[in-house]
Amino acid sequence: MDLREKISSGLKAAMKEKDAARLSTLRLISAAIKDKDIALRGQGKPEGVSETDIMAILGKMVKQRQETARTYEEAGRLELAAQELAEIEVIEEYLPTPLSEDEIDAAIDDTITALEADSIRDMGRVIGALKTRYTGRMDFGRVGPMVKDRLSA
Repeated sequence: MDLREKISSGLKAAMKEKDAARLSTLRLISAAIKDKDIALRGQGKPEGVSETDIMAILGKMVKQRQETARTYEEAGRLELAAQELAEIEVIEEYLPTPLSEDEIDAAIDDTITALEADSIRDMGRVIGALKTRYTGRMDFGRVGPMVKDRLSA
């Protein structure tokens, strides 16, 4: 079952269980995917959103909610922060499990070796290869500096 089907079946299950919070979050996910589908059709890509695109959308949604929850906590609005954190839990159910620090280090080293990257000029190729294989499983905001350190050493 692909990710789009999992989300759709989760949406149906939330409707049957009358789980309003979960249903709301799944509808937001579904709407974001449909928005991206429409945008791609406008660009002449009728096939729509790929699995990788869906994982990127979900990852972006998680980051947005983390930032919003942090803002709410700083403002003392703990009930709103809790709501954002609950939405993150629902979204993360559809993302693959993130890699551990050791797994990230190994993936970076393997990719650098496989691409025979030896200078900072190869950073784009390395990051591109990592994104192709590990989208949704690692935070590329943290991985970029790690790759840069390895290539400049």
